[in-house]
Amino acid sequence: MQRLILVFLAVLALTTYAGQPIRVSAGLLQDRLIVRPRRIVLVRSAKLAKQFPDRKTATVTYPVISGLGDRAVLRRIRSLLDFKNIFDYSLQEYRDDAWLSEFSYTVNYNRNFLFDITFNQNGVAAYPDDQSKHFLINLKNGRIIKAADAFLVDKFGALAALVDQKLQAELKEITTEAKVTSNLEATEFQSIVEGLEQMKFGPEHLEDFEVGAQGITFLYDAGLPHAIQAFEPEGRYFFSYSELTPYLNPTGPLGQFVR
Repeated sequence: MQRLILVFLAVLALTTYAGQPIRVSAGLLQDRLIVRPRRIVLVRSAKLAKQFPDRKTATVTYPVISGLGDRAVLRRIRSLLDFKNIFDYSLQEYRDDAWLSEFSYTVNYNRNFLFDITFNQNGVAAYPDDQSKHFLINLKNGRIIKAADAFLVDKFGALAALVDQKLQAELKEITTEAKVTSNLEATEFQSIVEGLEQMKFGPEHLEDFEVGAQGITFLYDAGLPHAIQAFEPEGRYFFSYSELTPYLNPTGPLGQFVR
């Protein structure tokens, strides 16, 4: 009898998480994905290799996902993360072009029915460049989490203003440092400063945010030209869940973090 009780308690512990029931299939917790990397080396054609001898190959590492018991949701997530949906290029198109050097990804969070992933690519054309694409997915339905899902809509203005305070503080630091270190002509520098002064984090920027174990990082892409990217803000503004409690939608996918 004692053994039966212990077995029952063990099963109960496995099938509940943070007070919420979790379906168990094939011994897997269903609040997260299984992610395995697949690495491919793209070999360029002889013609491209001759034209760009330092770009004969490119490395692509992308995620192969599995693990959910709900197959319809898993198919939806796989469709969202289909390779060409990331940067609008297929593997063959990358192979036929000399730009790409490396394609990779980082899983930022993968639990509590939330899957947060960032894809990165870098390459060389007239100058080196890198790009990123971020996805935050609800593992209960396989859909992208929007700002209106995560935050209280009537608090969008106040939340954006809170993030903007950190952006403006960063821009002030950039301007102060640039005055000392910049080799630009006075007119060029003034033009850049005026551009920085126009940057603002508004409600429309709330759509792009990363979820982590301790809080949320709001992302801001200044989109400055390559020639002046040294003046670009990092564009990552972290807030703990306790700081964001007044703004989180308690019935949304992040409501579990309301404190």
